[in-house]
Amino acid sequence: MLLLKLLQQLIRALNSEGTPGQVAAGVALGACLGLTPVANLHNLGIFALICLFNVSFPGAMLGWAVFVPIGFLLDPVFDAIGSTLLLDIPALTPLWTTLSNMPAVPLFNFDNTVVLGSFLGWLVLFYPIYLGSRWGVAKYRERVYARLKQSKFFQAITASKLYNFYRLFRPQ
Repeated sequence: MLLLKLLQQLIRALNSEGTPGQVAAGVALGACLGLTPVANLHNLGIFALICLFNVSFPGAMLGWAVFVPIGFLLDPVFDAIGSTLLLDIPALTPLWTTLSNMPAVPLFNFDNTVVLGSFLGWLVLFYPIYLGSRWGVAKYRERVYARLKQSKFFQAITASKLYNFYRLFRPQ
């Protein structure tokens, strides 16, 4: 049921009045939720950004769902990045010590190698994810949805009484 709801939200986001940039920004922010471990304060901040800014919420949920398995696959890479930054570069030791002694900063859990590496990996990948998603949404709307709207099947469904009845009760 949840997968069907997610698919419905994806289709609604792809075909919405929102710009491809809004959908892509939602996907890129949702990628942080998928790439980084969930129980960290920075994910609460990312979720707040998704809710506060004019980005696609279904796009963010799609980004989260798509990037969770990718995050698990990249955990060894993220661990290596975080381990290098936390343990292998002595010049950064005073920075990590200062941050860990500040109030509320330890809740971000950046002393965990996977959390630090995955968050920095997401920061590096944010713009490429955004650009790729924006390009994909624009191409989908230009090619796939335009053809789909012209198909006899689509026209038959949208002309049916059942579809019109559904539109009366669909939340906007």
